[in-house]
Amino acid sequence: MSSRDPGPLSGRRIVVTRAREQAPELSARLRALGAEVIELPAIEFLPPADPAPLEGALARLESYDWLIFTSANGVRFFLERWRAGAGRPRWLRARLCAIGPATRRALEAAGLKVDLMPREYVAESLLEAFAPYELAGTRILLPRAAAARDLVPAELRRRGAVVDVVEAYRTAAPEDLPERAGEIFRADRKPDWVTFTSSSTVAHLLAAVGAPALAGVRVASIGPITTAAVRAHGLEVAAEAERYTTEGLVEAILRRA
Repeated sequence: MSSRDPGPLSGRRIVVTRAREQAPELSARLRALGAEVIELPAIEFLPPADPAPLEGALARLESYDWLIFTSANGVRFFLERWRAGAGRPRWLRARLCAIGPATRRALEAAGLKVDLMPREYVAESLLEAFAPYELAGTRILLPRAAAARDLVPAELRRRGAVVDVVEAYRTAAPEDLPERAGEIFRADRKPDWVTFTSSSTVAHLLAAVGAPALAGVRVASIGPITTAAVRAHGLEVAAEAERYTTEGLVEAILRRA
């Protein structure tokens, strides 16, 4: 796009609800396409309320055959706690599974090898990726958010695995979200689009301003789980990513722009 080209999203005001530290990548891509980006963090990531279960899992880390990471945040908080432990080894015996490219990049940036990544970046596809493996008696550790779907551990256990699910981090709504969201979604100058990258961003924003505040605003969702959360609040999704990544989210908006 040349400096004279206003870009395909010129004139569109787009709200990015990702966490403050995660928003820049998506915001930069949208701005490069001409959009006016409004960053409104609807989620923040915090250490576990009780670190004891994660510490216990780390103490017996060498007993696990697989570690499954379902988010880059899970990787970050897991590694911070792991490295903080005095005398802990800097290597892992277990094979590593990452649910998608961002999670994979987080592991590889730490010098860790990813052995398995599903074709699509959702729980159902992750389970398909494990289909060739004999799981009976296999010990699996799943460090993840405090509130998450139970599909993966339940199905892995059904296949015979011993699965430990531990809270590696928790999510919360930023304290200033209601005030900031109320200003951004005021009736006299609403944005054109709002983007959601998780069910939590949906829940937190709508708890702050209510679904009616989004009337007339087009919703872009990163994937089917997030879309289901939007629809559960009585809202429609104008664009859903075919690839469940931030780039896929941008592509979905461009298709409907």
